[in-house]
Amino acid sequence: MAAGLATLAFATLFSVTAFAAESHALPGDVMSLWWAVPFAGLLLSIATGPLLFPHVWEHHYGKITMGWALLAIAPMAWAYGASAATESVLHAVLLEYMSFIILLFALFTISGGILVAGNIHGTPLMNAGLLLIGAMLASVVGTTGASMIMIRPIIRANDNRPFNAHVVIFFIFLVSNIGGSLTPLGDPPLFVGFLRGVEFFWTTIHILPDTLFVGGLVLAVFLAMDFYFHGREEGAPKIKDPTPDSKIRIRGLPNIVLLAGVIAAILMSAAWKPGAAFSIMGVEIEIQNLARDIVILALALVSLAISRKEYRAANGFTWGPIAEVAKLFAGIFICIVPVIAILRAGPSGALAPLVALVTGADGQPNDLAYFWLTGALSSFLDNAPTYLVFFELAGGDAQKLMTDLASTLAAISAGAVFMGANTYVGNAPNFMVYAIARHQGVKMPGFFGYMLWSGAVLIPIFILASLLFFR
Repeated sequence: MAAGLATLAFATLFSVTAFAAESHALPGDVMSLWWAVPFAGLLLSIATGPLLFPHVWEHHYGKITMGWALLAIAPMAWAYGASAATESVLHAVLLEYMSFIILLFALFTISGGILVAGNIHGTPLMNAGLLLIGAMLASVVGTTGASMIMIRPIIRANDNRPFNAHVVIFFIFLVSNIGGSLTPLGDPPLFVGFLRGVEFFWTTIHILPDTLFVGGLVLAVFLAMDFYFHGREEGAPKIKDPTPDSKIRIRGLPNIVLLAGVIAAILMSAAWKPGAAFSIMGVEIEIQNLARDIVILALALVSLAISRKEYRAANGFTWGPIAEVAKLFAGIFICIVPVIAILRAGPSGALAPLVALVTGADGQPNDLAYFWLTGALSSFLDNAPTYLVFFELAGGDAQKLMTDLASTLAAISAGAVFMGANTYVGNAPNFMVYAIARHQGVKMPGFFGYMLWSGAVLIPIFILASLLFFR
């Protein structure tokens, strides 16, 4: 068991993002794990940089990412030729990265123009209602969008309470992670699955029972805890409310129409198959996907043109978070190219031990192992890359995964989305919410303090869910 875990840790550090190209020209069956060093280095930089050297990371993360990407490209060009390296990298960038970042950019931009103004009193029932609204919103505007729209209203609602850190912690659990499990819009790993051929509403149908079970239990635990803390506050000295109650108003309503347009564009690309395509340096681009990306980008630009600047300012909207995501994921998509080639070799490749960990004695996928291994890595490394590693390990064929191996795809999807909540670095919105809460005076726990909360609340619920749905 120890050897298996060591193999897993080693292998996944060198394979956590099957985002990239299909690597047609790379001989994955003869490539060693040394080819995954740039990818492992970049993931470790992302995971440790903000914690160990925050000042250097803040100012130079783009250069660090570019360095790892060049370290991946140059050896490929030298070993297999410039043509093979170029085709593989372009395949990753043109077919997956561009669509991925355009969607995130659009959701980030459009949701940033929606302002929830006013203030309400943060009673336990009201807080539970706000968390439920945010969780449902997460599958429509993404976990990042829902988090940015809802975090300030829920902090304002509880800023006169001496015990309010737990509200933000459960907000991260439900809004920044679990709530985004029902559509490709909700969380990046699911959109990557959509780009790989998973139908738009597949997760809505197949992950709904899991989401209701996990989300419902987490919300129930929150209610019990919030009633407890609210009761303790009754006899404590009153804190003057810095944001007195006022009527709730939603500003920037035209952006809701634009969000509907984004959904329509994605559904269009899934339903409309004209059979037309064109080639860029050997990479075939289908017309419906190009049309989708153009429409989504145009909707984001319309949002910028029509949204009032004061609404974005009140939301604390800046371009920093999306710029960081764009740079980091450009590096991830490039560095993963050789890793995908190795994964596609299956038992013949250097990642054969990882294949064995998620395969039963009868040769069938072990859904329980897929859920926990995907989730464990999603807790500390970005959940989108982790999702695709295991997507590829399960065969990478979306049609087969949606039918014959539906329970396996559900396990991978649920593990990636749910367990991103286990740490501050498991999903991009987690640390953004943490930073906003601290800036507004909430006494948030540190990295390991937060893990005590997630370990006590989430892990027992995940154990129950895994035994119920993936055994």
